[in-house]
Amino acid sequence: MGIILLIIPFMAMSIFQEPTAKEVVQKADKNIRGETSQAKMTIKIIRPTWSREMEMKTWSKGDDYAMILITSPPREEGTAFLKRKNEVWNWVPSIERNIKLPPSMMSQSWMGTDFTNDDLVREASAVSDYDHKHLGKETISGKECYKIEMIPKPSAAIVWEKVIVWIDAEIFLQLKAEFYDEDGELINILNSRDIKEMGGRKITSKLEMIPVDEEGYKTVIIYNDIVFNKEIKDEFFTTRNMKRLK
Repeated sequence: MGIILLIIPFMAMSIFQEPTAKEVVQKADKNIRGETSQAKMTIKIIRPTWSREMEMKTWSKGDDYAMILITSPPREEGTAFLKRKNEVWNWVPSIERNIKLPPSMMSQSWMGTDFTNDDLVREASAVSDYDHKHLGKETISGKECYKIEMIPKPSAAIVWEKVIVWIDAEIFLQLKAEFYDEDGELINILNSRDIKEMGGRKITSKLEMIPVDEEGYKTVIIYNDIVFNKEIKDEFFTTRNMKRLK
């Protein structure tokens, strides 16, 4: 009996294994996306001598579909972005034109912010377009995090040479990310803060993208409201619907 009692705890301990690096990223990605999501956000562009704000609505469905609508200020109101599988489109109300964005533009600034088009529209998948590697654990804002290196796959059209992310080991929320160029230089730091209960789950409600070589530059995204897993039909994500969004 004594041997059996010793074996059972050992077996229980051996069954538990740390998740793989890819599984950690996958859990974090699912936490912030859900099967679908609909959100209202504020974006603040901060510069040494000025700042400005935009309001927007977003819709997403899995990895294949995403829509963004600018609702203010009036100058940008009605501007929309659509990701539909491997295509990304931009509706520009002032010229009443839909513009298809080539892959080369995904690394460009989104609407004058410090985020790229790919950061917002998410043409690349954090799960399927990267190889993932554990770099150990570190503490961020008092929370133990998995530190994971993400290297783009050769087939993925991604501007970064690598991305390093810190993901909360308990609730699987990304708290920090570093973006490195082809020369191995750190370019941008993304800090995710203010964990709140929204849409029935915990999310980081404030994102700060900071370019390391631009003193006083920062772009902040604040989630004002978000709903997860409400049905959105595929037909919502069309170039025709971009013109009709409210």
